[in-house]
Parts: sequence; C-alpha cells; structure tokens
Amino acid sequence: MQKQENTTFLKAITIRDISDVHSIQEDIKKDMILILRVTPLAQKDVDQLRKVVEELYSIAKSAGADIARLGEERIIVAPSNIKIWKPEYDLK
Repeated sequence: MQKQENTTFLKAITIRDISDVHSIQEDIKKDMILILRVTPLAQKDVDQLRKVVEELYSIAKSAGADIARLGEERIIVAPSNIKIWKPEYDLK
C-alpha cells in the first residue's frame, strides 16, 4: 500500500491550562486539523480561557489557518487549504 504525501491529520485535544497553547501552536504549524475541547479550562478559569482563545485566534490567523467555535465547548482549527463553513447570521 502506497502512502500519500499530503496526508492531513485530525487531532482532538483537551485544553486544561494555558501551557497547552505551545503544543497546539506546533500542531497548527504541522497543518493538522484540531478539535480543541475547552470545557475543563472554562470550568476552572473563564478569564484564562479568554486569553487562550485570543492567543489561539492570533496564532491561527498568522499561520493562515481557519478557526471557529464548534458548539459550546469546542473550537476547531483547520489548515490554510481547508476552510470552515460559517453561517452568516442576520443580526437585525
């Protein structure tokens, strides 16, 4: 069986602490699709969660990746060759 050169991996990670951001940044650089569960951090410290989300957003955008909320307790990050469909909400 021949291995494909352009294999994209999907990885699920639970964020428990701000220190997890470094390994997530490395996975973003490797063009992985990441599903990040934030519930444990949200239950522990909402302010720290905000900082982590802001940092992840900045890292994703600087890497050309796409980032979006996936329900109430998850965030998805996709490499630049994959776009996340986001509905356009009418805020009127």
